[in-house]
Amino acid sequence: MLYSKLFGKTTKSIPKDEVSLNAKLLIQAGYIDKLMSGSYTLLPLGRLVELKLEEIVRDEMNLLGCEEVLMPLMHPKSIWNETGRWDKAKEVMYQFENNGKEYAMSFTHEEIFMDLVRKHSQSYRDFPIMAYHFSTKFRNEPRAKSGILRCREFIMKDLYSAHLTEKELDDFYWKVADAYNVIFERIGLKTKVVESGGGVFTENITHEFQVFCETGEDLIFYCDTCDFAQNKEITKVKEEDKCPKCDGKIKVSNGIEVGNIFRFGTSYSEKMNVSAIDNKGKKQFVYLGSYGIGMTRLIGTLAEVYNDRSGLMWPEAVSPFKVHLVGLDLEKGKNIYKKLLENNIEVLFDDRDVSAGTKLADCDLIGIPYRLVVSQKSGDKIELKKRTSEKTELLILEEIVKKLNSSQ
Repeated sequence: MLYSKLFGKTTKSIPKDEVSLNAKLLIQAGYIDKLMSGSYTLLPLGRLVELKLEEIVRDEMNLLGCEEVLMPLMHPKSIWNETGRWDKAKEVMYQFENNGKEYAMSFTHEEIFMDLVRKHSQSYRDFPIMAYHFSTKFRNEPRAKSGILRCREFIMKDLYSAHLTEKELDDFYWKVADAYNVIFERIGLKTKVVESGGGVFTENITHEFQVFCETGEDLIFYCDTCDFAQNKEITKVKEEDKCPKCDGKIKVSNGIEVGNIFRFGTSYSEKMNVSAIDNKGKKQFVYLGSYGIGMTRLIGTLAEVYNDRSGLMWPEAVSPFKVHLVGLDLEKGKNIYKKLLENNIEVLFDDRDVSAGTKLADCDLIGIPYRLVVSQKSGDKIELKKRTSEKTELLILEEIVKKLNSSQ
């Protein structure tokens, strides 16, 4: 990609009401644009990051045997009335009337998934059913002040599963938890599985995947020895207490929730009459599970975790490009750019006619893992530097291609 042709360049202009680090960095680096509080456009660089995240999530969902669908964003009031959530979730749900009929914009899809199950699956042979999608969610968020960590409109991967027994649901629930841990590890985030309340979703205990971070809005109480961890909203322990599960001590950390998993049992299927005939000819209400990952929230979390004074520092697995080629000698740079593409290396080439200082500063701000500088001073060699290191190397193109292809 030629940087001169890229829509959305770096900028020094930040909306006056923007206070979050993630949004400031992402706006300055040209990844997102702010339309209003809680609503952002993913510019081309931001969309490339989100697509990289989707690839990783999709890999792990498919390995679980899940199927990808795409469900509607506008829902009739009638389907939300079946579970009682039209009124229960009124504060968070965007509701409107048109031509005498009432609708809601999707803040989640449990009811829609259950409607699909009752239409298309009546026999035990059809189960289990595991379907996921990447879609926009709308939530009337009263505290939309944390950049893309807390939006009124955002992209989520939500997975839903339907089972004939509680044990099957429980088994799959923890398989999803394992898959989530793999996903977060692959994208470079260390997470803690934390017990939490279910909010407007369920009265049962749920599990969140929290990234410990000073800027996180959640407060997590966890054991320094075992896996005990609870969100402040449900916990009864205090800092330095003895752990309820072992002899460890309770510690406290701020956290950013990047994923969550829920078990609903048969509460939704009974209200919506979603059932199947089991292998003994008996009617069985299905057991529902729901599992979410905030895709745009992941971008914001990565920005909060991976940065320094100069800008962003993307993990290689999710970076929009692998290489940022800085052309101080443009003619030489064009030749190197062509050869990198021929070797299937994703590269952003800064081909602008601007100062070296501007190019190098923008390169650090954008945060692509590898910087290549092509100049007259380097002769037939190219300067290679990792974004996370101060060390530079002068290498010929063949050595650089080999080094880049051998990295993750």
